[in-house]
This record gives sequence, structure tokens and C-alpha cells, in this order.
Amino acid sequence: METKRTTFPSKTLPYALVMPQLVITLVFFIWPTWQAVQSSFLREDPFGLNSTFVGLLHYQRLFQDPLYLDAIGRTAIFAVAVTMLSMGMGLLLAVAVSRLVRSANAYSTLLLWPYAVAPVVAGILWWFMFNSSSGILPYMLSFFGVDWNHKLNGTQAMILVIVAASWKQVSYNFLFFLAGLQSVPQSLTEAAAIDGAGPVKRFFTIVLPLLSPTTFFLFIVNVNYTMFDTFGTIDATTQGGPNQATNILVYKVYADGFIGLNLGSSSAQSVVLMLFVIGLTFLQFRYVERRVQY
Repeated sequence: METKRTTFPSKTLPYALVMPQLVITLVFFIWPTWQAVQSSFLREDPFGLNSTFVGLLHYQRLFQDPLYLDAIGRTAIFAVAVTMLSMGMGLLLAVAVSRLVRSANAYSTLLLWPYAVAPVVAGILWWFMFNSSSGILPYMLSFFGVDWNHKLNGTQAMILVIVAASWKQVSYNFLFFLAGLQSVPQSLTEAAAIDGAGPVKRFFTIVLPLLSPTTFFLFIVNVNYTMFDTFGTIDATTQGGPNQATNILVYKVYADGFIGLNLGSSSAQSVVLMLFVIGLTFLQFRYVERRVQY
């Protein structure tokens, strides 16, 4: 079977079509990345007028800093919790909506709305609900003997940012899981039901394996989301506190660079964070993808 190839009347037209995207990638991704890598090897004076080449000094100090090592551990806990919670809730809601017949479209529309909310706004919403003096959730928790104050309790602050970041991402996961469920052939589940398999067994033996490509894709997207796109949520809720309890890697880059004015260390942290994500994505494609059934 011959493959049809698209031909253009002008040789410059294909380059003109991809040029806007190439320019955006160069200006907003390649150039800032190069600036961060270059700055990570330099030390600037307080006025930003002169810079001195220091080699790997910033990187050496990073991995000798206990605060940075603690931030790596907190980031791992945060990433795992947000990924599992948002994907689990998204799958649960998708399964529930897929069973509806008449009101499925209405529920799908309502469940997609939180994805349109900016991370900062999502953080502020949950900050108000978890406010220790006027929030509804601390008032309800007080009946169970829980004294909620995320401004003083680091564990409670981490729970707050995990819930806020997960809520923001549930809609995205729900949309893809719902599309994946709708693509599962009903003939397979009906045949399993005739053979006597219950709903739970049908889900784990037929539906879930067929959802593995969608799950793998969402796993990568959610991990990258927790590493980069949760900055606004943390800045609007806890600002990395209390006592560094929610100061994950992406927020520490901002705190050390823009607040602490240590641009060399901040640039080194951004480069290390980028390498972490690249390495983690490579491991996911190298080992996790083997279990995916296409």
C-alpha cells in the first residue's frame, strides 16, 4: 500500500508554516534554558554588573546543603501523592460517568470546569476552605478532634497543597480516562459477563489493561505537572512554609533566586530539576512502557 505524501506548491511554504512554532520554542524554551545553564556556572556581584566563572561550585554546594536534600524528599512525596490522588479520582469519576446514559454529557461538562481554573486561583480557593479561623473544613474537622492550622503544622500544610494541586488536575485525567473507557469494545465486557465475570473482575481483567496506554500517558503528564505547574498553587497557599515544610524543588528555585537573590544557585537548581525530569521520563519510557498493552 502506497503512502500518500503532501506536496506544497512552494518549497518555502513548509518552513513558513513551522517557523512560528520554532520561534516560540527558541524564545521561550531554548534561550531561557541556555541562560540558566550559563548562569549556573557564574557568580554575579550584588548589583549584577560583573560575573565570575566558578565552575561546578554551585552544584557541589547544592548536594551538600541539607535543605536542598530535604526539598528533594518533599518533592518526591508531593509528586507521588498528587499523581496517585488525581489519577485515582479521575479514573473513579470517569467510570461513574461512563455508566450514566442520560446525564453523562452534563456531568462531563461540570467535571471539566476545574481544569479551566488557574493554579493560583485553585490554591486560593482551597486556602479559604482550609483557613483555620473562617474555613468550613477546619470547622468540620474540629468535630473529630482535629485542630487544623496549616500555618503552624507542616504536615497539614503539605496535605493542603496536595489536595489543591490534585483537585486542579482531576479534570484533565477524567477527560482522558473517559475517552479511553468509551473506546473499550463492549463486546469484550459483554462476553466476560456472559461467562460469569462480575463488574470488578471485568474492570481489572479487561478494562484496566486496555486503559494502560492512557494511564501511561497520564502518568508522565501528571509527574511533569507536579514538578513544574504546581508553583502557583504553593505560592498562593503556603509560600513554602511553615518551616520549609512545603518548599519543593520548583518553589525553592524561585525562593532562592528571586527572593534570596542567589541567581547562581537558583540556576543550578533549575538545571538539576530539568535533568531530574528528563531522567525520570526516560526511565518511564524505558521500564514502565513495557507493561503497556497497545
